[in-house]
Amino acid sequence: MRMKKTFTLAIALLSAFAYAQDGAPAAPYYNGFNFNQAGTALRNALAAKITDTHVNQLTYQQAENAIMIVDRDPADGTNTNLLLIYGFSSSLCPASTADDAEHRRRNKNFDDDGSNNPCLWNREHTYPRALGIPDLGTSGPGADVHHLRACDKKRNANRDNDKFTDGSGNSGPVGSAWYPGDEWKGDIARMMMYMYLRYGNQCLPKNVAVGSVVASDPNMPAILLQWNADDPVSQYEDNRNTYLGNLANSFAQGNRNPFIDNPYLATLIWGGPAAQNRWPALSTPELLVEQTMVYPNPAVNNEITIQTEAEIEAIELISINGQLVQKVSKPVFSNNIYVLQNLPQGFYMIRVESPQGSVTKKVIVN
Repeated sequence: MRMKKTFTLAIALLSAFAYAQDGAPAAPYYNGFNFNQAGTALRNALAAKITDTHVNQLTYQQAENAIMIVDRDPADGTNTNLLLIYGFSSSLCPASTADDAEHRRRNKNFDDDGSNNPCLWNREHTYPRALGIPDLGTSGPGADVHHLRACDKKRNANRDNDKFTDGSGNSGPVGSAWYPGDEWKGDIARMMMYMYLRYGNQCLPKNVAVGSVVASDPNMPAILLQWNADDPVSQYEDNRNTYLGNLANSFAQGNRNPFIDNPYLATLIWGGPAAQNRWPALSTPELLVEQTMVYPNPAVNNEITIQTEAEIEAIELISINGQLVQKVSKPVFSNNIYVLQNLPQGFYMIRVESPQGSVTKKVIVN
């Protein structure tokens, strides 16, 4: 049974976190940022933003110290237990050390550094160090808390370096891969997207998740976009994201994960199923119109070129009297370009459909 990620924060945490608010980008972090872009342009701009603001590079020990703050279980009023990635309720560890479940919570004082307690936690690199090209190590990406999470030591070992794959219910192995669990799959997707933007080719998402990739970016598995849409942001994610972005906090990095701030940014960049849009003013149909070009007009050699960075689901050629002349479903673009060929003479409307909406252009074929 899926456990909803809705938490009530302990009073002791109120002073540590400033909440990210729905409705508008977090200020002053995004002040002056141009959100009137999509596709590769938006991806590159966000990558530059989170790189430029990552001014505090944590050591590996500092990263562990940060985890003991940002991964506190908000349902635990004692501030003793950490909430564990991939976690779910069971009853294999005594309440005196786990306070709830073997896999879901751990006493922060019982990590794997020399303790003999069987109910231990450690640092999980959601993007495994060994899958980085090169290896992520224990500094830089290997110590980036935006993808490090407290985890049950045994489940961390069970996951090992397995790639993520689809599944259902609680976390666990699926063949030779790993399903993070219904409750955590959105977290995983947003962390993988962050690592891709922050560290580029060293942390390609296709190297950590299995399945088909999106047409607009051969490095982005479609499964991550699906998980990002299926599992909305929790208050827990907001808390750690805001803490890590605020340099006034101990062990903060200075940068934020923009896909936690608004999962819909992933939809704007890579398409796929429409994710939670936390900023209603972020209007995608207008962006689609701006970034979709149809040329030449009038057509030359009975051909029309369609250029866009959006994920396109269909292209329709409609006659002036409304008759559907031609439809291309799931067109395969090359370098963001698709060419309609052998068009008969006449006046037409070309309708381009994407998950963000549709755009219609008038064209003439002489």
